[in-house]
Amino acid sequence: MKNKRKIIYLAGFLFSIPVALTSYINSSLLEQFINPLFVSAIYIISSLLTIFGLFKMPKILTRHGNKFTIILFSFISALSFVLMALGGKSYIVVSMFVVNFIANNFIFASLDIFLEDLTGKSRVGRLRGLYLTIINSAWVIAQLISGSIIAKSSFSGIYLLSALFTLLVPLVIWLALKNFQDPEYKKVSVWKTVKFFVKNKNISKIYFLNLILNFFFAWMVIYTPIYLHDYIGLPWDKIGIIFTIMLLPFVLLQFSFGKMSDRVGERKLLRFGFLTSAIFTFLIPFITEPKIFLFALVLFMTRVGAATIEVMCDSYFFKVVDEEDVEAISFFRNTRPVSYIIAPLVAIVVLALVPSFKFIFPALSVILLFGFFIAGRIKDVK
Repeated sequence: MKNKRKIIYLAGFLFSIPVALTSYINSSLLEQFINPLFVSAIYIISSLLTIFGLFKMPKILTRHGNKFTIILFSFISALSFVLMALGGKSYIVVSMFVVNFIANNFIFASLDIFLEDLTGKSRVGRLRGLYLTIINSAWVIAQLISGSIIAKSSFSGIYLLSALFTLLVPLVIWLALKNFQDPEYKKVSVWKTVKFFVKNKNISKIYFLNLILNFFFAWMVIYTPIYLHDYIGLPWDKIGIIFTIMLLPFVLLQFSFGKMSDRVGERKLLRFGFLTSAIFTFLIPFITEPKIFLFALVLFMTRVGAATIEVMCDSYFFKVVDEEDVEAISFFRNTRPVSYIIAPLVAIVVLALVPSFKFIFPALSVILLFGFFIAGRIKDVK
């Protein structure tokens, strides 16, 4: 059991590298081929298709199994990375971005199912914290090398390297999990899944807290690189350094906080996370000069809060569901694509109302405060 968990940790690490390498430059790549005003629309379309796909995931798993599913979508993801690098035409790059977005969400959901199958209920916070620490270390490594890769080979080098790492995932899964037995996935209608979340008030609150967190991630992924590069004037290699420092809390804190949640529960740590992220997100526009240290420090503190929230949400949710509850897991994981629908729409409204692009960050901090108040109303699961 322990060795199989290590395989999932390795697969999660390997796959997180290409996702991390490309997440913060996808919007900039798309801007090279389409009007920047349409970038938000592409994210929205990708997210809608992903949500539809995740609702179909139980049928796919029942028919083909989780191992086949993750191998298939890993190859699809790798191919889409290659075509994004070499396609050269707007219709190829944009369509492959959509395919890549959908495939990557399926892969992360499949990894969740593997890990849930190999995790007991007594140490969920600890094991989820360790898993998040491992996959987020990939984000730190990716940001450390991304700036120099872009400087040497433009965006194409990033996407080709991402394809290579993605191909390692099906290789690891195929070789190391040959004897994996799928659980009997529960067949529950979408409507019943929604009713399950509505009926279980604490689960509903965790869903909304996870949605706010992913809203924060989506907002930051789409708009922070644009702000730092286009408005502050920082080059990509310096932005890579900032993002490397920014992401360190996901590596330094999540395992310890995951263990802590098993002892004291999640509520207080969730409130701490939302309040910290809200305060330091509010401070971003007050840095008006291209000062690497200040931006790194403030963004680091926003991720101290986000890292805390992420492990608390995962710990809470996976303490109350089983690996057979594919619909519930898929529904919980749809917060990422849902956030990529909501965040651009809200940003369009905010940008229409505020006098400057930089004010999108105080607006985001207000949204984070809603999470602070919701977190105060959940009941701990120990």
